Amino acid sequence: MPPPPSGEHGAGAPASHGAGAYAGEAAIHSVDVTEYGAERDGVRQQMDRRLFMQLLVYRTTGEKSPNKALKHAGKMLGDEGVGSVLYEDLSDPRSFAVLTWSENPAHFVERVRPVLGHKDLADLELRSDFTMTGRTYSSGHEPDLEYWLLRRPVETALNKDWPWAIWYPLRRGGAFEMLDGREQGRILKEHGILGRAYGAKDLAHDIRLACQGLDTHDNDFVIGLIGRELHPLSHVVQSMRKTRQTREFLVNLGPFFVGHVAVRNPDEAD
Repeated sequence: MPPPPSGEHGAGAPASHGAGAYAGEAAIHSVDVTEYGAERDGVRQQMDRRLFMQLLVYRTTGEKSPNKALKHAGKMLGDEGVGSVLYEDLSDPRSFAVLTWSENPAHFVERVRPVLGHKDLADLELRSDFTMTGRTYSSGHEPDLEYWLLRRPVETALNKDWPWAIWYPLRRGGAFEMLDGREQGRILKEHGILGRAYGAKDLAHDIRLACQGLDTHDNDFVIGLIGRELHPLSHVVQSMRKTRQTREFLVNLGPFFVGHVAVRNPDEAD
Protein backbone atom coordinates (compact mmCIF):
# COMPACT_ATOMS: atom_id res chain seq x y z
CA MET A 1 0.00 0.00 0.00
CA PRO A 2 1.22 3.57 -0.59
CA PRO A 3 2.44 5.45 2.48
CA PRO A 4 -0.15 7.47 4.38
CA PRO A 5 -0.25 11.29 4.04
CA SER A 6 2.69 12.98 5.69
CA GLY A 7 2.23 15.46 8.50
CA GLU A 8 -0.95 16.96 9.88
CA HIS A 9 -1.60 18.85 6.63
CA GLY A 10 -1.22 15.78 4.40
CA ALA A 11 1.24 14.79 1.71
CA GLY A 12 3.19 17.67 0.27
CA ALA A 13 3.03 19.87 3.40
CA PRO A 14 6.32 21.58 4.31
CA ALA A 15 8.34 19.50 6.72
CA SER A 16 10.28 22.47 8.10
CA HIS A 17 10.31 26.26 8.12
CA GLY A 18 14.07 26.71 7.83
CA ALA A 19 17.33 24.89 7.22
CA GLY A 20 17.89 22.39 9.98
CA ALA A 21 14.69 23.23 11.86
CA TYR A 22 12.58 20.22 12.79
CA ALA A 23 15.08 17.87 11.16
CA GLY A 24 13.79 15.02 13.29
CA GLU A 25 10.23 15.58 12.08
CA ALA A 26 11.41 15.68 8.46
CA ALA A 27 13.00 12.29 8.90
CA ILE A 28 9.82 10.81 10.36
CA HIS A 29 7.33 12.40 7.95
CA SER A 30 8.61 11.28 4.58
CA VAL A 31 6.92 12.49 1.41
CA ASP A 32 6.00 10.12 -1.42
CA VAL A 33 4.46 11.48 -4.65
CA THR A 34 4.52 8.13 -6.46
CA GLU A 35 1.38 6.70 -8.07
CA TYR A 36 0.69 3.06 -7.15
CA GLY A 37 -1.33 0.33 -8.87
CA ALA A 38 -2.14 -3.32 -8.25
CA GLU A 39 0.55 -5.98 -8.08
CA ARG A 40 1.77 -7.43 -11.37
CA ASP A 41 3.82 -10.64 -11.24
CA GLY A 42 4.14 -10.14 -7.51
CA VAL A 43 5.48 -6.58 -7.78
CA ARG A 44 3.48 -3.48 -6.90
CA GLN A 45 3.17 -1.19 -9.91
CA GLN A 46 4.45 2.32 -9.35
CA MET A 47 5.35 5.33 -11.46
CA ASP A 48 5.96 9.03 -11.08
CA ARG A 49 4.07 10.12 -14.19
CA ARG A 50 0.58 11.49 -14.67
CA LEU A 51 -1.46 13.35 -17.27
CA PHE A 52 -2.67 16.92 -16.86
CA MET A 53 -5.91 17.94 -18.59
CA GLN A 54 -7.48 21.38 -18.94
CA LEU A 55 -10.93 22.50 -20.05
CA LEU A 56 -11.34 26.13 -21.17
CA VAL A 57 -14.71 27.59 -22.15
CA TYR A 58 -14.98 30.56 -24.53
CA ARG A 59 -17.81 32.78 -25.69
CA THR A 60 -17.69 34.47 -29.10
CA THR A 61 -18.23 38.22 -28.76
CA GLY A 62 -17.59 39.56 -32.29
CA GLU A 63 -19.38 39.25 -35.59
CA LYS A 64 -17.82 35.90 -36.47
CA SER A 65 -20.32 33.06 -36.07
CA PRO A 66 -19.70 30.77 -33.08
CA ASN A 67 -19.35 27.71 -35.32
CA LYS A 68 -16.74 29.42 -37.51
CA ALA A 69 -14.81 30.52 -34.43
CA LEU A 70 -14.91 27.00 -33.01
CA LYS A 71 -13.75 25.38 -36.27
CA HIS A 72 -11.02 28.01 -36.69
CA ALA A 73 -9.72 27.37 -33.16
CA GLY A 74 -9.86 23.61 -33.79
CA LYS A 75 -7.94 23.92 -37.04
CA MET A 76 -5.28 26.11 -35.45
CA LEU A 77 -4.79 23.61 -32.62
CA GLY A 78 -4.67 20.74 -35.11
CA ASP A 79 -2.17 22.54 -37.33
CA GLU A 80 0.09 22.99 -34.31
CA GLY A 81 -0.20 19.31 -33.40
CA VAL A 82 -1.97 20.04 -30.13
CA GLY A 83 -4.13 17.10 -29.02
CA SER A 84 -7.56 18.52 -28.26
CA VAL A 85 -11.31 18.07 -28.23
CA LEU A 86 -13.64 21.00 -28.89
CA TYR A 87 -17.23 20.90 -27.65
CA GLU A 88 -20.26 22.93 -28.67
CA ASP A 89 -21.92 24.29 -25.53
CA LEU A 90 -25.42 22.89 -25.04
CA SER A 91 -26.41 25.75 -22.71
CA ASP A 92 -24.98 28.74 -24.61
CA PRO A 93 -25.21 28.95 -28.42
CA ARG A 94 -22.28 31.36 -28.54
CA SER A 95 -19.93 29.30 -26.38
CA PHE A 96 -17.65 26.32 -26.88
CA ALA A 97 -15.03 24.47 -24.84
CA VAL A 98 -11.48 23.35 -25.56
CA LEU A 99 -10.04 20.27 -23.83
CA THR A 100 -6.25 19.75 -24.03
CA TRP A 101 -3.80 17.48 -22.23
CA SER A 102 -0.13 16.75 -21.60
CA GLU A 103 2.19 15.10 -19.07
CA ASN A 104 4.01 18.43 -18.93
CA PRO A 105 1.85 21.22 -17.45
CA ALA A 106 4.03 23.80 -19.21
CA HIS A 107 2.34 22.55 -22.40
CA PHE A 108 -0.71 24.69 -21.59
CA VAL A 109 1.43 27.82 -21.37
CA GLU A 110 3.95 27.13 -24.11
CA ARG A 111 1.76 25.50 -26.79
CA VAL A 112 -1.94 25.93 -26.01
CA ARG A 113 -1.80 29.55 -24.85
CA PRO A 114 -0.13 30.94 -28.03
CA VAL A 115 -2.81 29.34 -30.20
CA LEU A 116 -5.84 30.43 -28.20
CA GLY A 117 -4.33 33.87 -27.61
CA HIS A 118 -3.66 34.44 -31.32
CA LYS A 119 -5.00 37.65 -32.87
CA ASP A 120 -7.20 35.58 -35.20
CA LEU A 121 -9.16 34.48 -32.12
CA ALA A 122 -9.38 37.92 -30.54
CA ASP A 123 -13.19 37.76 -30.54
CA LEU A 124 -13.14 34.98 -27.95
CA GLU A 125 -13.86 35.80 -24.31
CA LEU A 126 -12.73 33.29 -21.69
CA ARG A 127 -15.47 32.21 -19.29
CA SER A 128 -13.04 31.72 -16.41
CA ASP A 129 -15.73 30.44 -14.03
CA PHE A 130 -15.77 27.23 -16.11
CA THR A 131 -12.00 26.67 -16.29
CA MET A 132 -11.07 23.21 -15.00
CA THR A 133 -7.52 21.88 -14.64
CA GLY A 134 -6.56 18.57 -13.05
CA ARG A 135 -4.20 15.62 -13.08
CA THR A 136 -4.76 11.89 -13.29
CA TYR A 137 -4.21 9.87 -10.12
CA SER A 138 -4.36 6.27 -8.97
CA SER A 139 -6.47 4.57 -6.33
CA GLY A 140 -3.81 1.91 -5.73
CA HIS A 141 -5.78 -0.90 -7.40
CA GLU A 142 -5.38 -0.26 -11.14
CA PRO A 143 -4.42 -3.47 -13.05
CA ASP A 144 -2.56 -1.43 -15.72
CA LEU A 145 -1.27 1.71 -14.03
CA GLU A 146 0.34 3.32 -17.07
CA TYR A 147 -2.78 2.86 -19.18
CA TRP A 148 -5.01 4.29 -16.47
CA LEU A 149 -2.86 7.36 -15.84
CA LEU A 150 -1.68 8.26 -19.33
CA ARG A 151 -3.70 6.66 -22.14
CA ARG A 152 -7.21 5.87 -20.94
CA PRO A 153 -8.29 9.52 -20.39
CA VAL A 154 -7.21 10.54 -23.89
CA GLU A 155 -8.82 7.48 -25.51
CA THR A 156 -12.05 8.24 -23.65
CA ALA A 157 -12.09 11.90 -24.71
CA LEU A 158 -11.27 11.11 -28.36
CA ASN A 159 -13.61 8.12 -28.79
CA LYS A 160 -15.72 8.79 -31.91
CA ASP A 161 -18.64 6.79 -30.52
CA TRP A 162 -18.95 9.01 -27.44
CA PRO A 163 -19.77 12.60 -28.52
CA TRP A 164 -21.49 13.83 -25.35
CA ALA A 165 -19.71 15.13 -22.27
CA ILE A 166 -20.53 16.62 -18.89
CA TRP A 167 -17.57 18.21 -17.06
CA TYR A 168 -17.75 19.49 -13.50
CA PRO A 169 -15.61 20.06 -10.39
CA LEU A 170 -16.39 18.93 -6.86
CA ARG A 171 -15.08 19.44 -3.36
CA ARG A 172 -15.38 17.15 -0.36
CA GLY A 173 -15.73 18.54 3.13
CA GLY A 174 -13.10 18.14 5.83
CA ALA A 175 -15.27 15.60 7.64
CA PHE A 176 -14.40 13.00 4.99
CA GLU A 177 -10.68 13.42 5.65
CA MET A 178 -11.30 12.77 9.35
CA LEU A 179 -12.64 9.27 8.64
CA ASP A 180 -10.29 6.32 8.92
CA GLY A 181 -9.00 4.69 5.74
CA ARG A 182 -11.35 1.71 5.87
CA GLU A 183 -14.44 3.89 6.19
CA GLN A 184 -13.25 6.10 3.34
CA GLY A 185 -12.70 2.99 1.26
CA ARG A 186 -16.24 1.74 1.84
CA ILE A 187 -17.69 5.09 0.84
CA LEU A 188 -15.59 5.34 -2.31
CA LYS A 189 -16.31 1.71 -3.21
CA GLU A 190 -20.05 2.41 -3.24
CA HIS A 191 -19.42 5.31 -5.60
CA GLY A 192 -17.10 3.26 -7.81
CA ILE A 193 -19.40 0.25 -8.15
CA LEU A 194 -22.22 2.49 -9.33
CA GLY A 195 -20.00 4.21 -11.88
CA ARG A 196 -18.64 0.92 -13.25
CA ALA A 197 -22.19 -0.36 -13.75
CA TYR A 198 -22.85 2.44 -16.24
CA GLY A 199 -19.53 1.81 -17.98
CA ALA A 200 -20.21 -1.92 -18.33
CA LYS A 201 -23.37 -1.11 -20.31
CA ASP A 202 -21.58 1.53 -22.42
CA LEU A 203 -23.84 4.20 -20.95
CA ALA A 204 -21.23 6.45 -19.36
CA HIS A 205 -17.45 6.53 -19.03
CA ASP A 206 -15.51 8.76 -16.69
CA ILE A 207 -12.32 10.79 -16.61
CA ARG A 208 -11.26 11.48 -13.02
CA LEU A 209 -8.77 14.22 -12.22
CA ALA A 210 -7.41 15.57 -8.95
CA CYS A 211 -7.22 19.37 -8.84
CA GLN A 212 -6.12 20.23 -5.29
CA GLY A 213 -4.17 23.48 -5.47
CA LEU A 214 -4.89 23.82 -9.20
CA ASP A 215 -8.46 25.06 -9.03
CA THR A 216 -9.42 28.71 -8.59
CA HIS A 217 -12.34 27.77 -6.33
CA ASP A 218 -10.40 25.27 -4.20
CA ASN A 219 -12.13 22.16 -5.54
CA ASP A 220 -10.65 18.69 -5.06
CA PHE A 221 -11.58 16.87 -8.26
CA VAL A 222 -12.67 17.39 -11.86
CA ILE A 223 -14.96 14.78 -13.39
CA GLY A 224 -15.68 14.22 -17.07
CA LEU A 225 -18.64 11.99 -17.93
CA ILE A 226 -18.37 10.85 -21.54
CA GLY A 227 -20.84 8.80 -23.56
CA ARG A 228 -22.90 7.99 -26.62
CA GLU A 229 -26.08 9.70 -25.38
CA LEU A 230 -26.68 12.60 -23.00
CA HIS A 231 -29.49 11.12 -20.89
CA PRO A 232 -27.37 8.36 -19.26
CA LEU A 233 -24.75 10.96 -18.26
CA SER A 234 -27.44 12.97 -16.51
CA HIS A 235 -28.74 9.74 -14.99
CA VAL A 236 -25.30 9.01 -13.49
CA VAL A 237 -25.32 12.34 -11.68
CA GLN A 238 -28.86 11.66 -10.45
CA SER A 239 -27.93 8.20 -9.18
CA MET A 240 -24.78 9.45 -7.47
CA ARG A 241 -26.89 11.81 -5.36
CA LYS A 242 -27.99 8.74 -3.40
CA THR A 243 -24.47 7.63 -2.45
CA ARG A 244 -23.12 8.44 0.98
CA GLN A 245 -20.22 10.44 -0.43
CA THR A 246 -22.56 12.84 -2.23
CA ARG A 247 -25.22 12.96 0.51
CA GLU A 248 -22.90 13.59 3.43
CA PHE A 249 -19.51 14.80 2.31
CA LEU A 250 -19.72 16.95 -0.82
CA VAL A 251 -19.77 20.68 -0.12
CA ASN A 252 -19.53 21.87 -3.72
CA LEU A 253 -20.60 20.39 -7.04
CA GLY A 254 -20.36 22.26 -10.35
CA PRO A 255 -20.67 24.40 -12.36
CA PHE A 256 -21.57 21.85 -15.04
CA PHE A 257 -20.42 22.22 -18.63
CA VAL A 258 -22.48 20.14 -21.07
CA GLY A 259 -21.03 19.76 -24.53
CA HIS A 260 -21.22 17.88 -27.81
CA VAL A 261 -17.99 17.13 -29.70
CA ALA A 262 -17.41 19.25 -32.80
CA VAL A 263 -13.65 18.74 -33.41
CA ARG A 264 -11.19 16.02 -32.40
CA ASN A 265 -7.44 16.53 -32.82
CA PRO A 266 -5.40 13.45 -31.86
CA ASP A 267 -1.90 13.94 -30.46
CA GLU A 268 0.92 14.33 -32.96
CA ALA A 269 2.16 10.83 -32.06
CA ASP A 270 -1.23 9.37 -33.03
